[in-house]
Amino acid sequence: MPTDEHLAVELIGRADYGRVATSMRALPFLGCVRHLVLDGRVLLRLHRGWGYHRACVGSVVAYGSDNLGFPEPGGNLWSAQIVGRCEAIGPTAAQIALFGPAPSRVDGEPFDAVYLRVEPQFGTVHSLDDHPLPAAGTPLRSRP
Repeated sequence: MPTDEHLAVELIGRADYGRVATSMRALPFLGCVRHLVLDGRVLLRLHRGWGYHRACVGSVVAYGSDNLGFPEPGGNLWSAQIVGRCEAIGPTAAQIALFGPAPSRVDGEPFDAVYLRVEPQFGTVHSLDDHPLPAAGTPLRSRP
């Protein structure tokens, strides 16, 4: 049976986007982020122009995702979160390709990618209905 941390990372890997949370100038914030799960770590791609990466790098962040807009077969609704140390990375060309196409513009500015990695220290998973959580290893559901 996987731990909550392992299940949280696996569920996050089933979604394309999530939210990174940390504090910036002593105030909490959430940023929308594209992510990948590779080797049990969560890689993030976000817009450098927001400056959020500066608050994340070297800090402990929370990262979460869910399937609230796209329930899995059987109606499973879940929310997963990990918490861990975040660091800047220089991804390989293969890793960049896995992210897929980047947006051309963000908030009216040209998109300038910055890449981070979160090393999960612990995770939580919540089911939002009466159905059991999806089993570890359940194939991904394609989105419309």
